[in-house]
Formats: sequence, C-alpha cells, structure tokens
Amino acid sequence: MKSLRILFVGNFLIRHWGNGRTGIDMRLAAGALRNGWQIHTFSERDVTRFLAPLGFMRNLGAQMMNRRLVQTAKNWKPDVVFLSHCDYVTNAALERIHAVVPGVKIVHINCDPVATGHCCAQIARRVPSCDAIFVTTAGDKLKTWKTPQNVVGFYPNPSDRSYEVEDNSQKADFTYDLFFAGRPALADARRELLDALLPQLDPKVRLGFFGMGRPLVVGRAYEEAIAASKMGLSINRFENWKWYASDRITHLMGNGVLTFQYGGNQMQDFFSDRETVYFHTPAELAEKIAYYNAHDDARRAVAAAGRAKYHALFDARRVVKYMVETVRGEAYSEAYEWAQEVVR
Repeated sequence: MKSLRILFVGNFLIRHWGNGRTGIDMRLAAGALRNGWQIHTFSERDVTRFLAPLGFMRNLGAQMMNRRLVQTAKNWKPDVVFLSHCDYVTNAALERIHAVVPGVKIVHINCDPVATGHCCAQIARRVPSCDAIFVTTAGDKLKTWKTPQNVVGFYPNPSDRSYEVEDNSQKADFTYDLFFAGRPALADARRELLDALLPQLDPKVRLGFFGMGRPLVVGRAYEEAIAASKMGLSINRFENWKWYASDRITHLMGNGVLTFQYGGNQMQDFFSDRETVYFHTPAELAEKIAYYNAHDDARRAVAAAGRAKYHALFDARRVVKYMVETVRGEAYSEAYEWAQEVVR
C-alpha cells in the first residue's frame, strides 16, 4: 500500500486550550501516522467559531467553514476522509468533496450509543453522502444504514501508546481504589447502578468518582485521576448492546486499571474473565470490588493481562487500517476479530 493521505474532520478541541480530553479522532490519526500514512486534520467546530463574524454568528461561520473544508480537500487531495459527528458539516460539502477529489472515500465514524434517537439521526443523515459508516455498536442495527452505495460496520474504541501511557497493573500505591467519571444524561442506567452500588461498598474503599452530581474532571486532571486509580468502572448509559462501550474502556484497560464492566454486552468475545471483571448485578459488582481490593496479586494479574490484550486487539494502527481497507474494498491484510460485523 502506498503512503495514503488521510483527512480527519472532527472536533480537535482547539478552543479548550489544552483542557480537553484527547478522543478517538486523535488516536486514529496517531494510528494512521504509525502506519506510514500522511494525515491532515480539520477541526470543524473550532473553524466554525473562528470564522463566525463577531465570534457568535455561528450560522455564517458554518457556511464559511464548509467552503474551507471543500477547499482543504481540493488542495490536499486525500484518499480517505474520516468524518466524526461534525453537525456543522453539510452533505452538500461532502458531495462537493466527492466531485473535486476523484476517487476519494468518505467515512462517517460515530462513537455514541445507537440506543439514542440523536445518534441514529446523525448516522442516518450521513447515509446518502458517505461511502462507509462505522459505529461502536455491533449487531443487526447496522443493517439500518446499509444501502447499495455504502458499507456499514463496527469499530472498537482504539488505543494508542502515546495516549495510554500508564501501567497501573505494576503500581502498588494509589490515591483511589475505585474510579468512575461521567457526565449525567437522560435515560442514564449508570445513576441507578451507582445508587445501588455505593451503599454496598466498604466505607474504606477510596472512591475517585467524578461527575454524576459530583465535580467533573477533564483534560490533564482526568488523566492524573486515572493514573492514581487501582480499579475502575466501565459502565454505559445503555447496556445489553453487542460490543458497545464508551471510550472510557480504553482509558481504563489501556492504562492497566483493573476494569469492571457489565457482562451483557458480549465483550467476552474479546476479553476473558482473566483480563477484565464482569458483573450483572450491583451486589455481584460490590462483592468483586471487595475481593480485588483485598487481593492485590489477583488485581495486578487481571489488569496486566487486560492491558496487554486491549493494546494487542484494539491498537489504533489496526483499527484505522481495518476501516481504510473496508471502505476501499481491499482484501484484509490481517484477521480482524470483529470483521464479521461488516454489512456489505
């Protein structure tokens, strides 16, 4: 494969001035670079704000941003464009990119739970203009967005060694025994779980809980909290969706934090109970937290195996290569463990 040119259009959080969370876009871009490809980034929300007259006339800023996006693609001539949520980018701009860059493939990636109407509307909007759609949920829902012109598939939350830099499985001293961070939302199963769990925990368990009615941590403070945590909760607003997990699972397992996750999302297809800890009820979760908090050798062993497995399976180099090979209709260069969840 030649040195491909990949344009990433997403939210690169320029206006957070270093206090934002590094997300999937940056990990995929890092994976592309490690594959020897050339990348260019376009931060949709930031460009919209910067171009908006007086800084707040957002509709005019969005119109100008779309013109600049097309100009960027015309000038740089990418082979593949990755488009995240990007609500300001119009389908007309994407069609224009198809016209001015012959042969380009446009990929929409969405990391939100497909259980929400908002996420489904975002995806459905891109169906007419994108050559591929990838979401972090597997199963029959993917068929909803399949047309004769596109391909639809699952993709896992990617990890990258430049961002998952900790190995808490090798540490003994922590500030927190149990970590969780999340923003509250409507129809949020996490609140019910936490309300049932907390009374069952030993009061001596040191909680690093942020958000959900408590102050939230972002940016570097979020990374430092994870680095100081022995164990963590990878729980989602919606459970019982095949292979779905928020990118929190990357931050925890990728950094060697012993990770507890709900057992109904079929993640056993990737990780055994020697690599992560599954639970089904708050009582079972409380019991397992107590066990691993008291048995540090067991905690270390599971966390270390989970970290190694996560980086082996979901390294951003593999994830981005799988998506590029899929949208370009190429034979897979390796056996991706999730590739059966592609609807062609």
